[in-house]
Amino acid sequence: MSAAEALLFRDLAYVFAAALLGGILAHAARQPLILGYVVGGIVIGPFTPGPTVSDVHTFELLAEIGVILLVFSIGIEFSLRDLLRVKWVAIVGGPLGIVLSMLLAAGVGWLVGWSVLQGIVVGAVISVASTMVLARLLIDRGELQSPHGRVMIGITLVEDLAVVVLTVLLPSLGSLETSRLLAVGRALLIAGVILVPFTYLAFKVVPRVMTRVARTGSEELFLLVALAIALGTAAVTQAAGLSLALGAFLGGLIISQSDHAHDALTRLLPVRDAFVALFFVTVGTLINPSAVVGSPGLLGTMVGLIVLGKFVIWTGVVRIFAYPLTTAALVGVGLTQIGEFSFILVQVARNAGLVGDDVYNATLAASLLTILINAVLVRYVPEWLPARPSAVRVTS
Repeated sequence: MSAAEALLFRDLAYVFAAALLGGILAHAARQPLILGYVVGGIVIGPFTPGPTVSDVHTFELLAEIGVILLVFSIGIEFSLRDLLRVKWVAIVGGPLGIVLSMLLAAGVGWLVGWSVLQGIVVGAVISVASTMVLARLLIDRGELQSPHGRVMIGITLVEDLAVVVLTVLLPSLGSLETSRLLAVGRALLIAGVILVPFTYLAFKVVPRVMTRVARTGSEELFLLVALAIALGTAAVTQAAGLSLALGAFLGGLIISQSDHAHDALTRLLPVRDAFVALFFVTVGTLINPSAVVGSPGLLGTMVGLIVLGKFVIWTGVVRIFAYPLTTAALVGVGLTQIGEFSFILVQVARNAGLVGDDVYNATLAASLLTILINAVLVRYVPEWLPARPSAVRVTS
């Protein structure tokens, strides 16, 4: 075994040991396990003393599998009918909330002395919530099929598409080029084209394949079929310039049309949970604790925009679509965090010279703080609200 291979296996042991210890501490403190995973990642990250993983980038790639499997499992538990029920609040309300977040950040930034450009970039970065955090918390609380759970998932799917648009547009802020607009149009056109064969596979091909595999009685083959569909659909959408998460969700929806969807989900859960733990530990390794105290004004402003600003915006947006105030408030609470897509956007903006390292580091620190705050809010805010409605409004 080469030295590089030995380091890889040592680092892998560090990651899962950190996940285990962090998870135990979080469970003992009656907090979501993801908080323990993130803290465990900080401990083994390059910015803290003690055991340190040697190549964080390798684990970033492996962590993407966690994103795929978690969002894929959500797709299995959803159905096309569920998504159609929230289509308007997602398709119209999603972009509206993103635009309002950008305007709010630009306005607040102007008050605290930011440039207009930095305010717009920060607004774009904070406008998209973490699909991983949201999905994990909804699953842990058994609220994936709740009215607010369905609305939040619909909105985050639209945010996935918005990230594609923003990554193309951000580098050209201030000098918008025709080629950039064409790239956006091409990406959205590809998304529409993908839906055509997806619909055919969902209703005609995959249910038959799943039935035949189920008749073999082999649990291994059943799991392999599910994994092939999850990774395959994610790879197709990524190759088309869209997000892995969007493709994984579509793959889950394909399987959800089969009579054996529940069996696929049951076999997938252990694999999914292991990679989800790896994902959140990896997020922790990217966070530099010194950034929390390095730019307190910038960090505090970003956290305030994410927690308070986004709560008000998303509660108002969902309320516009005639959802009960309780549902709107729960959606607002659930979206008061940032994560993996914000990392992508701030990195694009930094590489384009739109923001400096201070905004990049503050974004990573803000992700940790808002995940911590969000977990507490999601746990306790529902207790302060009136009784929840039992169904989603179909008219929206």
